[in-house]
Amino acid sequence: MQLSEIIKEKISRNGPIAFRDFMEMALYYPQLGYYTSERNKIGAKGDYYTSTNLTAVFGAMIGRQLEEMWDLTGREAFTIVEYGAGTGALCHDLLNYLKNNPPFYDRLQYCIIEKSSSMRKRERAHLSGKVDWYDSIADIGKFTGCVLSNELLDNFSVHEVVMDDELMEVFVGYQDGFFELLRPASEALKDYLKQLQIILPKGFRTEINLQAIDWIREIAQSLEKGFVLTIDYGYPSAELYREYRCRGTLMCYHGHQVNDDPYHHIGEQDITAHVNFSALNHWGLKNGLECCGFTEQGYFLRSLGLMDYLRMLEQNAVNNSFASPEKAIAIHSLLNDIGAKLKIFVQRKGDIQKELAGFTLARGMIC
Repeated sequence: MQLSEIIKEKISRNGPIAFRDFMEMALYYPQLGYYTSERNKIGAKGDYYTSTNLTAVFGAMIGRQLEEMWDLTGREAFTIVEYGAGTGALCHDLLNYLKNNPPFYDRLQYCIIEKSSSMRKRERAHLSGKVDWYDSIADIGKFTGCVLSNELLDNFSVHEVVMDDELMEVFVGYQDGFFELLRPASEALKDYLKQLQIILPKGFRTEINLQAIDWIREIAQSLEKGFVLTIDYGYPSAELYREYRCRGTLMCYHGHQVNDDPYHHIGEQDITAHVNFSALNHWGLKNGLECCGFTEQGYFLRSLGLMDYLRMLEQNAVNNSFASPEKAIAIHSLLNDIGAKLKIFVQRKGDIQKELAGFTLARGMIC
């Protein structure tokens, strides 16, 4: 049975469902959801590109930042926890870079939290040695290290809300096609806006990601000392709720084409919503995580010495392969295209006061 038929049956049986539940089924329904199916998602044969698919240099720069984090936490046993490793490219490139630092590499443990069996299969195909897989961060136990996510939170299922005379939540029904209707929002959704001191004008539609609150709380409970490094699309509240975003940020990706209709290609297209970094900061602070940097990816990579690293690679490369047009285009995108859209947000736990090298050229702060 097609996933769209399963969702229709659910609605027929129980009545309209919250958009959040529709999105959860579309993305994560067993074997049929976008992220749980065997479908190619990333790269030329998929629906979108990520920084890790452009060049291994990205993983090397994240490795540089992790080296400094290891130094700041005492140069002892260090655990990297990556959520949703995708094809495993970041893990592969990062570990390949860190092999050049034996004292760190020998004390390193790499844990991937991956719920999708199909993605685990792809990751295991070219990852081994130091890598272990877990269903949740709680299974790892307390640790010192860094929790890493790359374009993860924008795929969490979100509640769609609209401000009318009061805050309303979007529900999804079906009658000769999917349609939306509004119902009074829950206290949890109202409290989210209240805590962030957000007042939406009438008619404003946006997304609320309650799952991200649970996510940051779970991380804080397991991380004894170290960092949370979040790479994703999004903005602080002051930017996210500007008038020109009154229709929200929900977008869908199918065959490298962008659309705003989540009710077509169900289970066959990605559905995303921008991350509210002010919310991550707010609930992080509530759980003992302090903000230590926020900037665009391009500035972060330049701060870590990307250009010098590229020059070194070019000097050592055979036939100047790093000067090829393909490599140049990949680096340009890493710094200026998706590099200007993706944000880097780092939180810390424990007595760590030194500013990280990745924020030397930081532009934009939320803390």
